[in-house]
Amino acid sequence: MESSTTLQVIVGMFLLLEVLNVLTLYFAPGSNLGNGVGVFTGWTTSQEDEHLGPFVRYLVFWVAGTKLIFIGLWLVILLTADGTTQFWASAVMVPAIATFYWRLHPLIRRLDAAGQITPKGYSKGLAWMIGAMTLAFVIAVATAI
Repeated sequence: MESSTTLQVIVGMFLLLEVLNVLTLYFAPGSNLGNGVGVFTGWTTSQEDEHLGPFVRYLVFWVAGTKLIFIGLWLVILLTADGTTQFWASAVMVPAIATFYWRLHPLIRRLDAAGQITPKGYSKGLAWMIGAMTLAFVIAVATAI
């Protein structure tokens, strides 16, 4: 199987978004942009607590570190793998990204409804964005067949 340009462009866009999210999580975790956790009212509260604050920051930095590992692996796949490996790696992304709707979306929707997220409705926007990214990977896989 040959490498698909569409697949590579979609993965590249995904990686760019992830790099921006990592920068936000490491250097401006309280931001309301990207994956910044400042959208959660609990972020500010946690930072005021001497016990909870370090734990929450640890989890945020853990997510950022995991994203870095993921970015590195995808870069290796894009730069060195053949079309078959790129295809299957992209195919795996579809259900992997879609797991957001299993655990995270119900939770963030509940927080949004309780007024614990600013701006209100953030959970809907996030769901649409993740849905669009999932669809982009479906398109990437379809063009590589």
